[in-house]
Amino acid sequence: MHMLHSVLPKPDVLIAGAGIIGLSLALELDARGAKVVVLERDTALAHASSRAAGMLAQNDPHNRPELGSLSALSIQLYPDFLARIKKLGDAEVPLHTTHALQALDDKRVTSLDPLSAEELRGHAPFLAPGDLQFGRLLEHSLDPRELCAALLLAVRASGVVLHEGTTFESVAEREAGGLCVKTSRGDISPGKMIHTQGPWAGAPVRPVKGQMLLVKLPPSLPLREVVRGAGIYIVPRTSGERAGCAVIGASVEHAGFDEQTNAATEASLRARAALLLPALGDAATAPTISTWAGLRPGTPDDLPLLGSLAAEHQFIAAGHYRNGILLAPATARVMADVVEGKSPELSLQAFAPARFS
Repeated sequence: MHMLHSVLPKPDVLIAGAGIIGLSLALELDARGAKVVVLERDTALAHASSRAAGMLAQNDPHNRPELGSLSALSIQLYPDFLARIKKLGDAEVPLHTTHALQALDDKRVTSLDPLSAEELRGHAPFLAPGDLQFGRLLEHSLDPRELCAALLLAVRASGVVLHEGTTFESVAEREAGGLCVKTSRGDISPGKMIHTQGPWAGAPVRPVKGQMLLVKLPPSLPLREVVRGAGIYIVPRTSGERAGCAVIGASVEHAGFDEQTNAATEASLRARAALLLPALGDAATAPTISTWAGLRPGTPDDLPLLGSLAAEHQFIAAGHYRNGILLAPATARVMADVVEGKSPELSLQAFAPARFS
């Protein structure tokens, strides 16, 4: 059996889970001089991270207010985060949009003023006609597939040791200090461990399935902004191999770890999208290119778990639900501080793991 401890006998930090949160945190700790090993039961970034829509939706009116400070910090950190990825892996991650149009069709949306008819004509002449009003938000989006590919190149070029196809099995304290972690490929003895397994992190984190589809935009729909309404979003890709397409999502299904797609859900998503952008209702002129489903890591209050666990030398950063892409840089910053025994620059009280104990 190949033993992990033959590669790196006593890393400072072991991270279980190589999604966007785990690998972003690994890069942050590596930059601070820590020896970091990451375990991934499957393939790195193969699940929710690369299957998201990619909205950096700091000001989404549907976000829990407790996410405000963490979201703002993440948006502030994003330019340096992408610059670090490019410097390490030599891969650019482009931003595809700069604004979002939010349909004011939900009573929870109270912070946006409706655009005037003139503004609507200037920004999006292809929006649904009628009484539906829209507000405009400054909000970028990126393609998570491009981000994940670049992030993986950066990790492989860094000092982080990544072991894919390696399952975390158990962890216990060592009498001599530190931890003894059993994996499917042998034991490893880190000083500290962080759980970033997404929906596989265990209760109270749970999988929340989201089905999505990619459609080809017709020439009549030159979409350059995200368009969002109650229970639906359309996110265009404006460059790269998926330029001229848009992601439509997403369902919210409590279906365990089922990742199957179905035609009924696809039809429902397309119909809801057509209420905002009528051209998307015709599958002949806006054909479906692909469909997929991802498992978001949800929690009972839709807020992440960030902080120390009751077990000594163990931490968790999981449960980011629909905001993993948005919150990755800030999560890496504040959790690296926590792991190092420092006070993070913002309060994590709302995200304390012990709140569900």
